[in-house]
Amino acid sequence: MPFLVLKRSTVIFALVLLAAVVSAAGWFFLGKDSLSVFSQDKAATAPREIHMVTGEFKATLPDGKELEAYRWDPGTIFIKEGEEVVLKISGINGMEHPFIIEGTDIKGIVKKGGETSVPVKIDKEGIYRLVCLTHPDRDSNGPMIGYIVVD
Repeated sequence: MPFLVLKRSTVIFALVLLAAVVSAAGWFFLGKDSLSVFSQDKAATAPREIHMVTGEFKATLPDGKELEAYRWDPGTIFIKEGEEVVLKISGINGMEHPFIIEGTDIKGIVKKGGETSVPVKIDKEGIYRLVCLTHPDRDSNGPMIGYIVVD
């Protein structure tokens, strides 16, 4: 009775080859009825949403003095020149954050526990500051400034 002797490397190669063939067959046969996750038609008509939050950092110094600092998160966002976007800003920390976007007529208020939707379209390339009027500088636990980079 003859014996079949296989090397370990031959068995591993055969298993890898079998896994590749099964994966390719599954992708080919099962992928035909898959649904699109991203609809290009909707993307062409609806403005892009950019989600932001208000954040707070607290620290206590060795002498017992407390420090607070507020910020927008993310601190920098990027949009294209003339692109229509909607900033959806959630109020997490601080009771109220009235804000402006310098160089534009855009302004609003973010309240704790709420979400403020702000339509933004900037037609000129540059860097625009999103400034909280409650925390504009270090003396008021700031500066709470975000940056909108328009390319």
